Parts: sequence; structure tokens; C-alpha cells
Amino acid sequence: MHKAIQDLTGSRSVACTALFVLFFVMLLNPATAVAQPASTDAQVNERVDALLQQMTLEEKIGQITQIGPDPIGPNAPKPENLIRKAGAGSVLWTIDSARIQKMQEIAVKESRLKIPLLFGYDVIHGYKNVFPVPLAMASSWDPGMVERAQAMAAYEASVSGINWTFGPMVDIARDARWGRIVEGAGEDPYLGAAIARAQ
Repeated sequence: MHKAIQDLTGSRSVACTALFVLFFVMLLNPATAVAQPASTDAQVNERVDALLQQMTLEEKIGQITQIGPDPIGPNAPKPENLIRKAGAGSVLWTIDSARIQKMQEIAVKESRLKIPLLFGYDVIHGYKNVFPVPLAMASSWDPGMVERAQAMAAYEASVSGINWTFGPMVDIARDARWGRIVEGAGEDPYLGAAIARAQ
């Protein structure tokens, strides 16, 4: 961890990490290296409306259903089978890159509508490299350091296949009885805004 924090102090490490992520994405999917024209809002809305018209009620419910990486209970269906039947829109709490890739392939190749999955994980203070909790980071009053730490976590998580993280938590927490107070920046709105912007 000490080495990771040292590496964060220079912009060279962030740039190298960014280049590695870009190379990795291009290696997995060369088509992403070709510039695609940006879609207009009207085009996106048209595609969404067309997709919604095709969806059954079960598929719409499936898109708002979150599943875990393992069945719960002896008779529960395997996550892969739920994904094939469009019975899931997101998968939570898995960091197994090979499993994430396999589930995503099932979603985009074997389900009827080929809608990609969201993979969510709680990346609030690091992913492979773990940093101090958000409340502790905020107490440094150093948004630049917070931004560098979050950038490293974002690169690491995205390379693993995580495309949905649960941070920053921007509530202004003033009641110590709330158990998630550690995920925020404390009780000062100015500091909370600065840290959230950095995150």
C-alpha cells in the first residue's frame, strides 16, 4: 500500500495507468479503437423507445432486478440462466474478472435483446489498492490527493469489468448514529462539495 500511495504522488503513474487501461480495452475489443460518431439525444431516445417496444413485461422487470454471483438457496436458478432469460439487469458483489466477462458475454450474445449488464461493487476507498476511508481522506483537506486515489480505484475497477460503483456518498452527515457516516466527507457542506467534486 505504501508503494501505491507513493505512486499516486506523481502524474506519471496515473498517465501510465490510463494508457494501460486503453491498451487493455483495445486488446479485448479492437472495434473500440475506431472512432464512432456521437449519437444525438434524439437518436438515443429513438433507440431506447424501439427497445422498450420490443420488451416483454418480464424483460422490463428483469432489467431492474439485481442478482448476486451465486444462487441463494438449493433451488435457486444459476445467475447465468437468469441472464440468458433477461431476468437480471445488474450483478452485484463480484470481482472475479473471468466470471464478469463470461456473464457479460451471455448477456450480449445469448439473451434475446442483447442488453449489457451493469456490474456493481462498493469501490468507495480503493479497489485493489486500498486507501483510507472517505471520512479520513476528507479530513486531509486535499482534494487533489482524493482525486488521484479515486482515479486509481476507477482504473482498477474498470479493468476488472466493474462499471458501476457506489460512490461518492455526498450526504452531509451530522448524526453519529448513522452507520454510513464513514462513507462521506463529514458535516461541512463546503468540504463535502470539494471532496465530492474531486471524487
